[in-house]
Amino acid sequence: MDTLALTLRSGLRPERHLVALQRAVLDHLEKVWSRPDQGLWETRGAPRHHVHSKVMCWVAFDRAVRMAEDHGRPGPVAHWREIRDRIHREVCERGFDPARATFTQSYGSRALDAALLLIPRTGFLPPDDPRVVGTVAAVERELATDDGLVRRYSTGGGPESPDGIGGDGLTGGEGAFLACSFWLVDALRLTGREKDARTLFERLLLLRNDVGLLAEEYDPRARRHLGNFPQAFTHVPLIRVAYELDRHATHHTPPQG
Repeated sequence: MDTLALTLRSGLRPERHLVALQRAVLDHLEKVWSRPDQGLWETRGAPRHHVHSKVMCWVAFDRAVRMAEDHGRPGPVAHWREIRDRIHREVCERGFDPARATFTQSYGSRALDAALLLIPRTGFLPPDDPRVVGTVAAVERELATDDGLVRRYSTGGGPESPDGIGGDGLTGGEGAFLACSFWLVDALRLTGREKDARTLFERLLLLRNDVGLLAEEYDPRARRHLGNFPQAFTHVPLIRVAYELDRHATHHTPPQG
């Protein structure tokens, strides 16, 4: 749905059959958005009400409303708007921990998830919202290494894993997830911390191999790449952040001469 909205904003006309596809997607989401799921990372164990999943359902209905309002796309706009607003209220009420000033991985959980860094990028809340700022700070504090590399989610013992098994039901750990690290760069930039964003971005670029590629994960202790290689999921946010940082720098470059 977000891609379809971007297509329209870019001046392209989507194929006619995408109208039916949009309706099918929204009809399905209306039935399932309130159910627990396995989340972006397809974690093992019992399904939960993952905050990121709910936010992305909000994105689908939000983009449908925008396409109808801005581009005259057909559909029950008032109904879509009501579902969108209901999802937003529920996430803010059940997915936010006011004591720690952060959104959590799932409703009633203390665990964090790096996917929460995408909240300002989706438009669910503005970047300067205290809940967004608090979430970015919490991810830095609890999921990032000293070098700023970010793990996907909280692992180890706790309420989510009473048997001491990690957050995805597996024992052991994993490396920092490089896509998440670029998400942190983007979140830092969006929340006004551009210097910190550029510092972390340059640090991440140093991890590339001799032909400029990155893997899925990075082990900061062994200083080596882990997981799938090369990983498109890593390079897409790299490109996005590079574009945004360059565009922002160009926009603010003082005239010469």
